[in-house]
Amino acid sequence: MSQTRDLPSEQGYYTSKVVQLATVAALGGFLFGFDTAVINGAVDAMRDDFGMGAGLTGFTVSSALLGCMAGAYGAGRLADRWGRLRVMFLASALFTISALGSGLAFGPVDMILWRVVGGLGVGAASVIAPAYIAEISPAAIRGRMGSLQQLAIVSGIFVALLSDYAIATAAGGSANELWLGLEAWRWMFITEVVPAVAYGLLATTIPESPRYLMHLDEEEKARNILRQVLKGGVDERIKEIRRTILRDRHTSLSDLRAPKGWFLPIVWIGIALSVFQQFVGINVIFYYSTTLWRAVGFTEEDALQQTVITSVTNIVVTVVAIALIDRIGRRRLLTIGSAGMFLSLGTMAVIFSQAPLTTNPDGSTSPVLEGAAGPAALVAANLFVVFFGMSWGPAVWVLLGEMFNNRIRGTALGVAAAAQWAANFLISTTFPSMAAVGLWFAYGFYTLAALASLFFVLKFVPETKGRELEDME
Repeated sequence: MSQTRDLPSEQGYYTSKVVQLATVAALGGFLFGFDTAVINGAVDAMRDDFGMGAGLTGFTVSSALLGCMAGAYGAGRLADRWGRLRVMFLASALFTISALGSGLAFGPVDMILWRVVGGLGVGAASVIAPAYIAEISPAAIRGRMGSLQQLAIVSGIFVALLSDYAIATAAGGSANELWLGLEAWRWMFITEVVPAVAYGLLATTIPESPRYLMHLDEEEKARNILRQVLKGGVDERIKEIRRTILRDRHTSLSDLRAPKGWFLPIVWIGIALSVFQQFVGINVIFYYSTTLWRAVGFTEEDALQQTVITSVTNIVVTVVAIALIDRIGRRRLLTIGSAGMFLSLGTMAVIFSQAPLTTNPDGSTSPVLEGAAGPAALVAANLFVVFFGMSWGPAVWVLLGEMFNNRIRGTALGVAAAAQWAANFLISTTFPSMAAVGLWFAYGFYTLAALASLFFVLKFVPETKGRELEDME
């Protein structure tokens, strides 16, 4: 790998402008988090309303992830052809349509359809936000700016869960009617219209990526945008960008292949980072936590409260990650996170393996957390969120936005993000079946994934701290 170069762009930058651009782009991450988590508070009432069994319920919850896979892969290629801003507008429209459709769904079939539409928006946002942020941020603060994507995601999760809690409390339960003859769980989905429309409107206030403009030979426009961000060294930065795109063209999967076929090693690393981020089971916490805590004896209100507390914890530790990532680097954060997740997930697996079982009215069984087991499980679950939120949550998005060279970034990021959503779909869909065997079994699997992620980081993941995007090989 090439060494970090002291380029003139490091002489200074306009922090407030960089933060403004990165924040607007990261709103896609907010909707990403909101859309994927909002179903948490609605799932039980929706299941009962539509008369769904465990298998169909699990598929309905995770169906959005099918759209996420397609949206992530397609957005990477569209971003290279249409530009970053047009993909943001498309994502905003998809989020809006999905919110209204999900809230007015007649049954599981069209609910799945609308969730897939929302997933297309989530997939697009998961690609375009880190790509845009990486391309407009100076190297010295790119890690912090890239971490805004994860902060926006966890903030979206928090607002969705808080909104679910407020709506369910106002109606006296998620299954009760709230306004206009619609049940509370339907309003949980409809509320997403507000941030979805705001995202599209705010995207009109930011400029196109200077690197994309250079692809179009619009050098003067790119230069003017860089002048808004950098205090000096604009000419040198333009030369560096031009150097990396002299042989550029619209990329495809063939551009990601190694000489002997398959993908380039760096693409495989991106795919593996994405898969490990999901295989530790983080989204089980945010998709099923309300159902999970009710299953072990919490009331609906208490379960929703615990879920909100968990999401607040996630926000706080993401802020910690923002403060650390450009100081100690991406690899060290991932290493600390993997070790902590292994210990906390292992604790949960042991607790659930020792818990006695009770038989439910439908014949299934659930663990009963007696005495200190309940508080211990809550502490372990929140410690897991702490270690994930300060490491694998933000660091993976930062790495995916910056580890690929300019020529393949959009397409490679799309492939890696699609792999992430495929892994998310697999974990989310299989959780009800794994939990039927025993929660110890599910958390035991996530524990092994966390251990494997530690060895993977130590052996394969490169450090990108402080390197300009034009230096990526």
